[in-house]
Amino acid sequence: MSLMRSTILATMLALPFGGAIAETPDDIFVVAQNIDDIVAIDPAQAFEFTSGELVTNVYDRLVQYDAATPEVLGPGLASSWTSDADAKTITFTLREGATFHSGNPVRAEDVAFSLSRVIKLNLTPAFILAQLGWTPENVDSMITTEGNTVTLKYEAEFSPAFALNVIASRTGSIVDKETVMQHEVDGDMGNSWLNANSAGSGPFAIQTYRPGELIRLSANDSYFMGEPGVESIIVRHVAEAATQQLLLESGDVDMAKNLTSDQIGTISSDKIKVETFPQAAVHFLSFNQKIDSLTPPAVWDAARYLVNYEGMTNTFLKGQMKIHQAFWPTGFPGSYEDTPYSYDPAKATEILSAAGIETPFSVTLDVINAAPFTDMAQSLQAGFAEAGINLDIIPGTGSQVITKYRERSHEAMLLYWGPDFMDPHSNAKAFAYNSNNSDDSYAATTTWRNAWAVPDELNKKTMAAMSEADPEKRLDMYRELQQAVQEKSPIVIMFQAASQIAMGQNVSGYVNGAASDFVYYRLVDKD
Repeated sequence: MSLMRSTILATMLALPFGGAIAETPDDIFVVAQNIDDIVAIDPAQAFEFTSGELVTNVYDRLVQYDAATPEVLGPGLASSWTSDADAKTITFTLREGATFHSGNPVRAEDVAFSLSRVIKLNLTPAFILAQLGWTPENVDSMITTEGNTVTLKYEAEFSPAFALNVIASRTGSIVDKETVMQHEVDGDMGNSWLNANSAGSGPFAIQTYRPGELIRLSANDSYFMGEPGVESIIVRHVAEAATQQLLLESGDVDMAKNLTSDQIGTISSDKIKVETFPQAAVHFLSFNQKIDSLTPPAVWDAARYLVNYEGMTNTFLKGQMKIHQAFWPTGFPGSYEDTPYSYDPAKATEILSAAGIETPFSVTLDVINAAPFTDMAQSLQAGFAEAGINLDIIPGTGSQVITKYRERSHEAMLLYWGPDFMDPHSNAKAFAYNSNNSDDSYAATTTWRNAWAVPDELNKKTMAAMSEADPEKRLDMYRELQQAVQEKSPIVIMFQAASQIAMGQNVSGYVNGAASDFVYYRLVDKD
């Protein structure tokens, strides 16, 4: 970095919001964002939205999704791998020449250390890797190395594709063992140090981290997937959305990530553009099958035509949600994009009449007492009334609504669901599987919570998809599952959340996937 650039950057960091500087330097990308959700940045502990973004841009995994092809799971620190479904093993060959930011080479030993470290520390996100059957007692025998290869064993009956997606999660991030263990304190395996520093091999390294204030990343010019487009990323903590907008409009930042839809609507500058990115959460309306009046499939069928999808997304949900009618979100392999249902009260009325269902009848609808949920509930209330179904809205706090949902004591429910990791089975098990519907067999799924005893055939297809070894066939199986749930289930999936991000017209290459682990700065450029 030149002396002039260093002086400008120092001035920017010293002033509250860039001071009198009207334009950010060409090779520095400045972001205004609320980052006060960060609890930890050690990839073995990080489990917040912003920390997920940070980990993705600083660390690599054996296999990973990348900015250039965010929908494709491809090589990361591993150049190739072979799977043996019968032996329940995957053997990875490490790429030649990959180095950590310290200059240390990436070794098989670092991989084994990083993955076993997650299990041994057993912090919040460890459950993701633990799905492979790994425990603190057996993990060292489940991860073995030989030369530049690493072999991972897993125990459960699932496909190598499932295991690969687990390894591609943030807990699969590879850290520099030598650097980390130099900073171990009281057996913490470097946890305290990694919550203030980084030891990765990714496109950026942490240069400055001040919690609740600032993150500065410096480019890794020798990154094996290509040199980043800018020399530095600065993420400024700006909690107030109004302040973010002012900074963007004045040219003191290049991007504002937390503007409201109302603020988005007021932007008139031709120097600013707004891009919309689908997010992983899907929003649905569901019917508890413990309620006799809600068990006829005709009620489910009619409901799909009583949602004013376009009316909501064109008004109060504009920019916040898109119409999506399948359980796996757009933006990930295996998503199902068909949206066959639209608002048609006459058709809904015909469906109910043909099935001999007498109307009017009433149903209570539990909803979180906050926007946009209350607005969505009122729209549903108006639409369902057209077919003689009276929705009585019961607002409550998030904890009240979710507690009632888990108790299966609701009638109808308006909620949302997001995957725990980026494999379609994460949502398939929630929406297409329930092999034990008894009250004393609690399961954290939409199917069990709505007391839907999923047909045996659908249960079998869900488990078969999880264990299918052929990656493309497996994705097709999940698409078929989504179509089946879309056509016949008491869960009406309506929308997928979206994020609107405002940035300078000169900004290109920013990738904001459907989850925080899919936010990439490597290709960002300022024309």
